[in-house]
Amino acid sequence: MADTNSHISRRSYIKLAGGAAASAALAGCSGGGGEETETTETTTTGGEETETTETTTTEDSGSFDVTITQGQMPSGLDPHDHRETTTDIVVLHAYEGVLTRDAAGSIQTALATNYERIDGENAVRFELREGVTFHNGDELTPEDVAYSINRVVDEEVGFASPQSDQLAGVAGAEVIEGENAVKVNNSSLNPIVFSEFATYLDVMQQSWVEDNDKAYIGQNMNGTGPFQLDSYTEDEEVVLTAYEDYWQDTAAVDTLTFRAASEASTRVNQLLQGETDLIVNVPPQEVQRVTNSDNARVAAAPSTRIIYNAMRYDVEPFDSMEFRQAMNYAIDLESIVQNVLGGFGAQTSQPTLPEFVGHNADLDPYPHDPDQAEQLVEDSGYAGAEIELHTPVGRYLKDLEIAQAVAGYIDELPNVTATVRQRDFGSLVDELLAGSIEARPPWFLIGWGEATFDGGLVMEALLASEGTLTTWQNEEFDALLEQAGNQSGEEREATLQEANAMAHEQCPWIFLNQQYSVYGVSNAIAWEARSDERIDAYAMSQQ
Repeated sequence: MADTNSHISRRSYIKLAGGAAASAALAGCSGGGGEETETTETTTTGGEETETTETTTTEDSGSFDVTITQGQMPSGLDPHDHRETTTDIVVLHAYEGVLTRDAAGSIQTALATNYERIDGENAVRFELREGVTFHNGDELTPEDVAYSINRVVDEEVGFASPQSDQLAGVAGAEVIEGENAVKVNNSSLNPIVFSEFATYLDVMQQSWVEDNDKAYIGQNMNGTGPFQLDSYTEDEEVVLTAYEDYWQDTAAVDTLTFRAASEASTRVNQLLQGETDLIVNVPPQEVQRVTNSDNARVAAAPSTRIIYNAMRYDVEPFDSMEFRQAMNYAIDLESIVQNVLGGFGAQTSQPTLPEFVGHNADLDPYPHDPDQAEQLVEDSGYAGAEIELHTPVGRYLKDLEIAQAVAGYIDELPNVTATVRQRDFGSLVDELLAGSIEARPPWFLIGWGEATFDGGLVMEALLASEGTLTTWQNEEFDALLEQAGNQSGEEREATLQEANAMAHEQCPWIFLNQQYSVYGVSNAIAWEARSDERIDAYAMSQQ
């Protein structure tokens, strides 16, 4: 896929944060904590070469322990039974996929050493790495990989995984007899199959999953990754330790602890007091405080996450396109980005971000036009509507403040009353993943990160009639997505651009912002922010 190597460069952190904060964000290269040696392995893949670079770090004596504080704790430890980035960030330290991505977004080999399309078939082949062990000491087998894929895409294998659409187009997997390899069957051409596997699908041990019940799997871990589970206290703490028999070099970090604090100010205070080493979503008003401290810095990167307000098409007043359009005209999105987010964001006009395949550059964000909004509300027949915006608190950068600003602008209209309802993120996600539109709130704020850089996957999950989080059904839109699924290259790009134009006009969402990931980082750690929001402790070293 052409855009898998994209860097997000449209807005530089220097322009947004000013010179002092920019210097802090760019800090964090490998420091004096040890010496590094790089070894590069080149793998030929169906005529293309993929480089895997392994870094060996020799650390000074003494334990290197790191604590990471997110806005939310993971919902569980089963890598196939969640849809939250906060959970992903934890489990990806213990579980791995056949492919992965480097910090720049390029596809890299992981548990597979080679991958290729099989000529004449809608199938691909993954050749697996030898000598990889799970944390219980058992060796990785092709059966484990095939089972993991089927556990996600086939309900009959285990359960209805909420991640099935992340492997859109994948019909199932099977072991190739006599080889240390797996064949993955696709329902069609599946032009993004390698991009999907580079971002999703954590490999689990078949026998371990089948020998344990769902509750046990959700509270324990047995992966092949660089860290293994030491202890898990639900909703409080996850403690991991370096896995000594990891197939690459042992991690420099000895003990990795994950905690959560929903309040940004609490996270900042913990960082500056030395109680944690890395925090997420530093609010704009706290950036200078972190930058001016003696023991921490700010690191930032534009992310692959879009923040939006979904509106259920099947309930009043959101069943009216005119009303939904009015909601977009009512808000001052430029002001929200500049004043609420402090410039740490970008306005959006469609479901697909500019760096993604399928983005339509001809679409502009809705302008702030309260008169037009008022008239469209009258045209919709819903003058006098009272609406309530459900929002998480502390999950996304300034999520509550964004929701309050949106509701405030709409409430200023003379013919609509809007309020905000604060929600626990976990309970909100439970409603969103309940499996039906009817179970979801009529109007809610949520974010969606798509690390494949593919607009088709975003729209399939969030707007297709059978999408995981959809609040909209439109047969013409579904047909465009189905058409794109059987195309590649420029043809597919054009079809996705058409789908984005339809979504822009129909307004199933209030289009909000592209989120920027803004972290606070201890000066004792060498680490750089990634655009895919992954916090990779295996890449950390001591300063």
